[in-house]
Amino acid sequence: MGPKAKKSGRKKRKITKAERLKQLQEEEERRQKEEEEARVKYEKEEMERLEIQRIEKEKWHQLEAKDLERRNEELEELYLLEGCFPEAEKLKRDTRLLSQWKHYIQCDGSPDPSISPEINTFISLWKEETNETLEEVIAKSKLVLNLIDKLKLILLETPPYDLEDKNIIQYQRSILELQELLHLKFNVATEILLRQASTLADLDSGNMEKVIQDENVTLYVWANLKKNPRYKSVRFSETQIGFEIPRILATSDIALRLLHTHYDHVTPLRPVPTSLQEHTATVTHFVKDEVKNEEAAISKELQEEGKQRENESNSVQEEETKFEEQGDSEVQMILKEGLQKYIYPPETTEDVETENAFPPIEVTLEVQENVIFFEDPMVARWDAEGKHWQTDGISNVSYKSEERLITFSLETFGPVTLIQDSHINMPFQSWELRPLDVNKVLLTVTTVFTEIQIQIKENLCMLASIKLNNKKHSSILEGKWMTPISFICALKEAGLNIFPSGHSHFYVVINYKDPLVEMKAYRQLALLSSAFAFGWSKWNIVCNSKKVIVKLKEHLTEEPTQKPNWTLLMFSGDRAQRLKINEDSEAFSEALQEETEFHSTLYHMVKDFASKKAMEKIRSSNCQFIDSVCYMLLSTRLLSYS
Repeated sequence: MGPKAKKSGRKKRKITKAERLKQLQEEEERRQKEEEEARVKYEKEEMERLEIQRIEKEKWHQLEAKDLERRNEELEELYLLEGCFPEAEKLKRDTRLLSQWKHYIQCDGSPDPSISPEINTFISLWKEETNETLEEVIAKSKLVLNLIDKLKLILLETPPYDLEDKNIIQYQRSILELQELLHLKFNVATEILLRQASTLADLDSGNMEKVIQDENVTLYVWANLKKNPRYKSVRFSETQIGFEIPRILATSDIALRLLHTHYDHVTPLRPVPTSLQEHTATVTHFVKDEVKNEEAAISKELQEEGKQRENESNSVQEEETKFEEQGDSEVQMILKEGLQKYIYPPETTEDVETENAFPPIEVTLEVQENVIFFEDPMVARWDAEGKHWQTDGISNVSYKSEERLITFSLETFGPVTLIQDSHINMPFQSWELRPLDVNKVLLTVTTVFTEIQIQIKENLCMLASIKLNNKKHSSILEGKWMTPISFICALKEAGLNIFPSGHSHFYVVINYKDPLVEMKAYRQLALLSSAFAFGWSKWNIVCNSKKVIVKLKEHLTEEPTQKPNWTLLMFSGDRAQRLKINEDSEAFSEALQEETEFHSTLYHMVKDFASKKAMEKIRSSNCQFIDSVCYMLLSTRLLSYS
C-alpha cells in the first residue's frame, strides 16, 4: 500500500476575543453613524416640510385674507346678477295678467276659470243641458279638462304671496265641481245611449257594442240584449280589449261600460303648497309627486327635509307612482228611476245556488303608448271608503309589453289604475348641463333605465330625447315647448319621474347636501350655464354635506367636445375653489390648484380663467332663461340625488 494522502486546505483560524470586540465596536460605530445620518436627514426633511407647511399656511392665510378683503365686493356683484330672479318673477306675473287680458278680449265663449262668477255660470248652464249624447259630452270634455288644467296650473305656478286663501278654496272647489259634473254627464249620456240599445244591436251577436274615442277618453259600452250564456267573452271592435264575464252576467239584463281616461278625477286633491295634484283616469297612467312652486318655497322645503332626515326613520314602505291610464269598469240595468249600478258581487246572494257563481271578472286593457313603464306595471283599485288605491282584490295580472296589453281579474267593478315605483329612476347615475346656443342649454340626466335630454330656453322646457337601454324611444312630448311646471307635470304623467319630492329621501339612498349650499349652487350654476358646461363628479359623494363638487369647462359652441378638459370646482356656499385633483385621481384631496385663489362665488372663481367672450355671454343672458335653468336644477336635485 502506498503512503496516505495529505489533507488539503488549512484549518480555519479562530477569532480571538480582542478581534471580536473590535468587530463589535466597528459595527456599533457604523450603526451610530447611520443613525446620526438618518437623524440629520430626518431633521433636515422635517425642517423642509415644516418650512413648506409654513409657506403653504402663510399662502393660505394670504389667500383667505384676500378673499375676505374682496368678499363684500363680490357678494354685491352677485346680488346684482341674481337680480334676474325677481325680474323673472315679475315677468311671470305680467304674463299671467296678460293671459287673463287676452282671454277677456278674445270673447270665445269659454269662461275664465279663475273668475268665480264665470266658472259658476258655466257649471250651472252645463247642468241644465240634460240630453247630451256621449259624442257631445266627449267633445265638451276637452274644454272641461282644459279648465281643470288651467286651475291646477294657477295653483301651482302662482307664488303663495299672490294667492289668497279664499282663492285657493275657490279654485279647488271649482276643480271638484267640474270633475264631478263631467262624470255625471258621462253617466247620463251612457243612459241615453242604452235606451237606444236595441236599434244599435250587432247583426251577428244580437248585442249592442259602441266605442267612442278621442285623445283624452276611450269609451266602451256593451249591452247584453240576447242574454246568451255562450257569449261570455266580450271584445270591442275586433280588439283584444274587453271582459271575460261569468255565466250569471252573461244571462242577465245588464250593460258593461269601460271608461278609459288619460286623467285622474278619482284621487282627492292635495294641499296646494306641497304637492302636484295627482292624475288618475277611470284605468289611468299618472305619476304622483310634488312640484315646488318657486325657489323660496323649495328652499324652505329643502331645509325642512334636512330636519326630517335627522328626526325620522327610513322604515316607510315603498312609495308607488300612478299613471294616467285609469279605467272605470261598471255593470249597469236601466230602471224607471234611471241608470243604476249593478253591485258585483251582489250584497245578498240568497237565490244563488253555488258560492262560485260570482267569480272574479277578467279584464283586458291596452296601455296607452304615451306612458313608459320601466318594469311590469302593477294594478291597483280605488277604495272609495278609505279614499286610496290598493292592490287587494286583483289577481292573475299578466302584461304583454310588446302589445302593451294588460290582463287581470277583478273581484268587483270600479276604478282601477296602473302603478310603478315613483323613485324607480332615482338616484341618478350622472348628469350634464351643456350650452347649445344663446339662452339655450341641454340638460342630460342618466339613470339605471334611461337617458333623458331636456332643452331649456328662456321660460320654456322641451323633451329633446329619451333612450331606453341605449336605444332611442319616441314620445309625443318630444318637440313640445312648455313652461317648467307644465313640463314637469307632463313628464311625471308619462312615467318619467326624475323630480324628487320632500319625502323622497325616505325611499332613495341619497348623497345628502346642506339645503342652503345646494340652493346657492343651483342659482350660480344657472347664472353661468350660457357659457359653461357642468357635469357630475364622483368626488361630490366623497366630500362632506357642507360642500358640493362639480366639473366644468368653458363651452361656446353647440357641438360637444370630443375629449373635454374638465376642471373641478368645490363650493361651500360662501367659498369657491379649483381643485388640484381630477376625475382620474386615485384619492380625494381638497388641495388648491396651483396659481389659483379662493373666491366667494362660483361666478368670480370662473371669472379668473374664463375667456372674455364667455363672460360677455354670461352677462347678457336672459333672466327668464336663468330662472328656468335654476328651477329645473332645483326640481331635479342633481347634487343630492346623483
